[in-house]
Amino acid sequence: MIRDATVDDVVDIRAMIRELADYERAVEQATATEEQLREALFGESPAAYALIAEDEGTGETVGYALWFPRFSTWTGTRGLHLEDLYVRPAARGGGYGKALLAALAAICVDRGYERFEWWVLDWNEPAIAVYKSLGAEFLDEWRICRLTGAPLETLAAAAR
Repeated sequence: MIRDATVDDVVDIRAMIRELADYERAVEQATATEEQLREALFGESPAAYALIAEDEGTGETVGYALWFPRFSTWTGTRGLHLEDLYVRPAARGGGYGKALLAALAAICVDRGYERFEWWVLDWNEPAIAVYKSLGAEFLDEWRICRLTGAPLETLAAAAR
């Protein structure tokens, strides 16, 4: 079962974010607090949204997808960026990941979003195989750029 996250899911979402970060070998970087997530997902002006995958038999939370809207200047249309997709190890292979992706695709279609995009680590072969099976296009010519810490502060100082 896939459903919209509620504020009561914040504890589970944070736990799964840390589980995902551990899987991606970067748990020390997953520093978001419950308070930050509560504000980002359920505050006055949400920065992101989440879906929850539950086991229908037990009602246990087994996965989540966290996403936010995008905009393409080239097409003049909105899209959806999937930030996190995670299914707990014991539930993998049960169709939850595909169900979360299908629910996100339905959001795109229902809202007229023309793009559904996400990133995947190049070593995550199981996820890559699933995405390929769904017909995902891999944009190998694009690189992710990021400024953080001192470089971010230095560049910001140039505007002041």
